[in-house]
Amino acid sequence: MDASLHEIAEAWIADDPDPATRAELRAVLDADAAGDSAAGVDLADRFRGSLEFGTAGLRGHIGAGPNRMNRAVVIRAASGLATYLTDALAELGVEGPARVVVGYDARHGSQDFAVDTCAVMVAAGHEAMLMPHLLPTPLVAYSTLALEADAGVMVTASHNPPQDNGYKVYLGGRVVTDSGQGAQIVPPYDAEIASRIAAVPTVESVARATEGWSTIDDSVVEKYISSVAALAGPVAGHETEREAIRIVLTPLHGVGDATVTSVLRKAGFTDLHSVPEQREPDPDFPTVVFPNPEEKGAIDLSLALATSIDADVVIANDPDTDRCAVATVIDGKWTMLHGDVVGSLLGERVASGLSESERADGVLANSIVSSQQLSAIAARHGLDYRATLTGFKWIGREEGLVYGYEEALGYCVAPDLVRDKDGVSAAVLIADYVAELKAAGRTLSDAIDDLARANGVYLTRQVAARFADVSLIGETMTRLLDAPPATLGGSPVTATDDMSKGLNGLPGTTGLHLATASGARVIVRPSGTEPKVKAYLEVVQSVDGDDVRAARDAATAAMDELESDVRGALGL
Repeated sequence: MDASLHEIAEAWIADDPDPATRAELRAVLDADAAGDSAAGVDLADRFRGSLEFGTAGLRGHIGAGPNRMNRAVVIRAASGLATYLTDALAELGVEGPARVVVGYDARHGSQDFAVDTCAVMVAAGHEAMLMPHLLPTPLVAYSTLALEADAGVMVTASHNPPQDNGYKVYLGGRVVTDSGQGAQIVPPYDAEIASRIAAVPTVESVARATEGWSTIDDSVVEKYISSVAALAGPVAGHETEREAIRIVLTPLHGVGDATVTSVLRKAGFTDLHSVPEQREPDPDFPTVVFPNPEEKGAIDLSLALATSIDADVVIANDPDTDRCAVATVIDGKWTMLHGDVVGSLLGERVASGLSESERADGVLANSIVSSQQLSAIAARHGLDYRATLTGFKWIGREEGLVYGYEEALGYCVAPDLVRDKDGVSAAVLIADYVAELKAAGRTLSDAIDDLARANGVYLTRQVAARFADVSLIGETMTRLLDAPPATLGGSPVTATDDMSKGLNGLPGTTGLHLATASGARVIVRPSGTEPKVKAYLEVVQSVDGDDVRAARDAATAAMDELESDVRGALGL
């Protein structure tokens, strides 16, 4: 037993406003005092520093202690954010309170964390506006813009496991007035907020109001629904084709079903089938191992339902509905499309629908780990293209953005509405695309082949190494940076770039970029939200004449060889 650690933990208990986490930590202390070695390890981890506030806000396991998500940590974070907003407005010479939108999903503790945030904001002299009920993350991003809020807070851990929760922050209004208005925070905002969080002496010292915040009217939600439905264009004249497609939906036990269904119905889609076992919010996510559409098995129930009712498309959202997965039938088999495939399809659809004046200043953007096909699409349509660092905090703030995406199933199809990924608006555009294709006797598979004929086959794949010991993530990256492979996929490595030194004009970030003589590309980086090291692989194969199948087969063979070498490099 570490007596000094027990003393620190006792002080935490005395300052913790939540009886549940006080009792939880007390039980750990008692078990450690009784000689339970596992309790000692658990206790040390709970006090292994504080949960770090960064560009992703906060995210971590729910539980007692500074290295967990709990009311004490959230109250400190809210106090730091409130002080930052006070200081930022004062520097601008602006009088009056900051306006803050606060939303929450169905995860354990989310509503309590949201209410605590409102209580801190009001006591600090700010105007806090709580979303009317459980709603998707894009509604908070939308409301931050639509209500001209200075900040938005969404309590969610997105697609993380059920034991996690998180705290995402947007800035806008008078605090951020450039193209990043309404987008997630980036440096230096994160450090400025974090420094004020660190300066909070105790939770007890943070004033919290018992009332005074308002509830956002449902009319704001209805305006979002109407605006997103309108992205598909007028219903008049398209009733038959939209009613003709059968759509399977799943929110993966998250908060998206009501919103996605409402938007699709308003856009004229009537044959909608939500997976019954996953329709209602459930913070334990009982039917999936990880509530992420990318994870193996996550959409199995959706595919089974689609098969049984002969659906045209499957649309799956993650629990907070900012991501969107798509599955369709390819060569007679239900297949989930890679995020880069959906990203390219939506990029082509958005680009082809722009007017000449919109193209003149328009920008397509995706993260540097996403497919380079978007660059080819932009060039074909006379648009600028930009690659960004990973994350929508970078994509969403690109000047002139008309469309952006990241391969992890995140798509921004309407930046004027939401400066972040939005799984609801992406779902509407995919549904509209499927309806238009079906009316012409075609499918998404045909549209994918069209892209290959126009741009070549861009095949991407991801390899991930998950670590129980997070210290191994840094060790793995150091090993690869110090001794990168000399060949990949049977081809010499021609470029080895330490991304911390910047790549193609981007700010430095932890990662390794590799290019080969064959034209393949590999980027290795640690995940920003999960205990993983991820490798992003891409091969490009030209199409000879109209033979897309041959080009795809050649690309697949090259990718298999590339993946084998990357797995070896990662020690898998």
